[in-house]
Order: sequence, then structure tokens, then C-alpha cells
Amino acid sequence: MSEKIRAAVIGYGNIGKYVLEALQSASDFEIAGIVRRDATNIPAELKEFRVVNSISQLESVDVAILCTPTRSVEKFAGECLALGINTVDSFDIHGQIFQLREILNKTARKYNAVSIISAGWDPGSDSVIRTLMEAMAPRGITYTNFGPGMSMGHTVAVKAIEGVRTALSMTIPTGTGVHRRMVYIELQEGYDFHSVAQAIKSDDYFAHDETHVFQVESVDALKDMGHGVLMERKGVSGSTQNQLFRFDMRINNPALTGQVLVGAARASMKQQPGAYTLIEIPVVDLLPGEKEGWVKKLV
Repeated sequence: MSEKIRAAVIGYGNIGKYVLEALQSASDFEIAGIVRRDATNIPAELKEFRVVNSISQLESVDVAILCTPTRSVEKFAGECLALGINTVDSFDIHGQIFQLREILNKTARKYNAVSIISAGWDPGSDSVIRTLMEAMAPRGITYTNFGPGMSMGHTVAVKAIEGVRTALSMTIPTGTGVHRRMVYIELQEGYDFHSVAQAIKSDDYFAHDETHVFQVESVDALKDMGHGVLMERKGVSGSTQNQLFRFDMRINNPALTGQVLVGAARASMKQQPGAYTLIEIPVVDLLPGEKEGWVKKLV
């Protein structure tokens, strides 16, 4: 490994842009390059970096930060791990995380690499908070209430539905961990709205929530990258009842995802080969510099 961690960014959408900003702000990283489907389309802000269409075209990459749609994470992670390159991603289909971890764990160990999966803010940093709450009150119930705000994963999933030109998916908390999905779409010409709406509601991202789909003239007029979460746990510490913990934040969605991904990329350099979720990583490994300095500062 070089003195600085050489990171490649795969995908340059909303998350990729914020990952690049976070990398530029981190003194222990250098940018090995950007991987895009169209490497000939180079925006002005990428002119100083090497832009390619395959990770194999970059040299001396320590870690690849995957800023791709969730459903393509397994493919891109497998390609990078097979080259001995660590990966981090923000895979966000909660019910499929364990399966992905099993698959990438085998590949990572085979090629002596590390994969940290689902390292956004939820799943990701929120998962760490939930774990801490569980340790503080081993018996009890935790409610995670998202929003109100734009869900990037759900929005990308809607855009992939045939007949959708562009889309926005908003998450509205109704309390006790239950959510309503408000989906706004611009329809491609020649498609039936009701058929497209039913396809959206049947998708795994939406099938388990109350979902409403609306056709609008302009999705851009509705967009706001703001999001948030309120996590509450009421439980028991030892035999003491009525322990109540609350964690609340309001965020720019892709900016926080990008920052957590960069921290996870740093942590990937400190783990043994294999695949991990964020709750399996020592929190201090997300931070730059020597562990002892953080112990003195934070403990």
C-alpha cells in the first residue's frame, strides 16, 4: 500500500460527486481515478482526474468506492475483489444484506481483499447506533423512522421501471417504524400510467409499504436532497425498566452517504480479508490517523 490510500470512485451520480468531495477533503487519500460507463463524457470538475470505463484501466488501486445502483453492487464488487482491490458500497436492500455478505465474503477471502457492505447512513451508521442502543437496553423495542425526505435507493429503483422517464420517491414516516412511500414520476410517451404504477408498487423496494404513485409534469420541481431519521428505543437495562433513548438527525442524503463510504474505505485497509457490515468494524477504524490519538480525545 502507498503512503496514502489510493481510492477509485465507481459511478459518478449523486453519491459519486459527494464521495469525490469527501476524498478531496481527506489528507490520507489520493484519487486513483473515476470509473464511468461513458469515459468520453468528462464534466469540467473531473478534468484533473483519470476517467475510465473499467477498474482494470487504473493503476495501484487500494480500494474502490462503489457509487452504483444497489442492484449492481454485487457485480462491481466481484470484479474489483477479483483484482485484489478492496470495496465499499451502500447497498440498501435490508433483507438481502446477509446474503450479499455471504457471497462477497467468499470472493474477498479468495483474492485476499476486504469488502465492507451497506456502509451508507442506513444501513450503515444508523446500524451502529441501533447496535449501541441494543447493548444499552438488551430488552426492548427500537423504532427507526425515516424522513420525511428523498430516498435515493427507492428513486433509482423507480427510474429502472419500464415506462418511467424520471422519478422521485419520498419517504414519509407515520410512526413506530412504519412508512408511506410517495412516488412522483414523469411517464414516457406511449405507456399506461396505471400499469406503470402497479409495476412500481410490486417492486421489492415498495411491496411492503403503503405506496402512492403520482404522475407529474416536472419531477425536478419537487426535488430536495434533504432526509432524516428518528430512532427510538424503549427498553430495560438489567432489571431497570423505562430506559428511553432517542437519536435524531436531519441531513443531506448523498453527502452523508459519501462521507460514511470514505470512512469505510479507510477502515477497509485495517481489516483481515473478508466481507463485513459496518457494525462489525471498530468505529475508530473509520477515522484517520493513529488509534491512540482518538482514544485520548474521545474516551
